[in-house]
Amino acid sequence: MSFFQQRKRFADLSEREILALAISSEEDDARIYRGYAAQLRADFPSSAQVFDGMAAEEDSHRAQLIALFESRFGFVIPLIRREHVAGFYARKPIWLVENLGLDRIRAEAAAMERDAERFYTAAAARTSDAATRRLLGDLAAAEAGHQTAATDLERTHLTEDAREDEDATAHRQFILTWVQPGLAGLMDGSVSTLAPIFATAFATQDTWTTFLVGVAASVGAGISMGFTEAASDDGAISGRGSPVKRGVASGVMTTIGGLGHALPYLIPDFWTATTLAVLIVFVELWAIAWIQSRYMETPFWRATMQVVMGGALVLGAGVLIGSG
Repeated sequence: MSFFQQRKRFADLSEREILALAISSEEDDARIYRGYAAQLRADFPSSAQVFDGMAAEEDSHRAQLIALFESRFGFVIPLIRREHVAGFYARKPIWLVENLGLDRIRAEAAAMERDAERFYTAAAARTSDAATRRLLGDLAAAEAGHQTAATDLERTHLTEDAREDEDATAHRQFILTWVQPGLAGLMDGSVSTLAPIFATAFATQDTWTTFLVGVAASVGAGISMGFTEAASDDGAISGRGSPVKRGVASGVMTTIGGLGHALPYLIPDFWTATTLAVLIVFVELWAIAWIQSRYMETPFWRATMQVVMGGALVLGAGVLIGSG
C-alpha cells in the first residue's frame, strides 16, 4: 500500500473527525506563530507582538472548537492531523521560513490563513449534508476572522514608524548576512582567478588545461572563502547574522566569480574561448561595480575605478606572465 493510500480522504471524514482535525490544526498554527514571534523578538519586537496576538487568537478558536466537540461528541478527541488526510493543506516546516527574513514570514502567515479559509470554503461547497456544510462554513468564517484579527493586531502593534524601522533593520540584516559576504566572494572569485587562468591560457594555449586550472582555482577559492567567512565571525557581537549563511554566500559567489571566465575554455578554439572569457570578465567586473553602487551605496564611478581598473590590471598581469 502506498503512502497516499494510507492517508484518509477528506471526503471520507466524519463530522467528528473534521472537528478533531480543525482542533489539531488550530493548535499547530498557534505553535507556528509563537515560533515566529520567538524568532523575531530580538530584532523585530513589534512584529513579534503581532504574532503573539495571532497565536492567542488561534488558542481562542481552538478552545471554542474543543467546547463544541465536547458538547456534540464527548471528551475523547481522536488524534488526526493534517498529514493524515489526503488533499489537506500543509504547513511548511518553520525552519524553511524563519531563515528567509521578515517579509517572507509575514507572507507565509498571510498564506496560512488564506489556505485554511479556501479549504474549508471549498469543502463546505462540496457536501450536501446540512450539518457538515454548517460546520465547514463556520470553520471558513473563523479563518477569515483570523485574517481580520491579524490586520487589527498590525494596526495596534505595527505602526507606520515601527514598520519602517523594522523594514530598515531587515534590509540592513540582508546586506550584512547575504550581500556583503556574497559581494566579497564575487570580487575575490572574479579577480583573484584572473591571473592563474589567463597565465595558464597564454602559457599553454591549451583550452582543456586552462579549463581545469580555472575550475580548480574557482572551487578552491570558494571553499577557502566560505570557511574563512564562517569561522571569522559568529555574528553574536557584530550582528552580521548566521556564520553558515555568510559562509555559503561567500563560498558560492566566489566559485561563480571564477567559473564565469573558466567555462569559455570548454570551447576547443583558443582565441574564441579567450575572447569570450575576456568579455565575461568585463561583464563580471561591471556587475560587481553595480552591486556595490546599488547595495553598498558606493558611488558608481568610484566602484568602477576600484573594480574594473583593478581587474583589468590583474588580467593584464596574467596575460603578460603567461606570454613570457
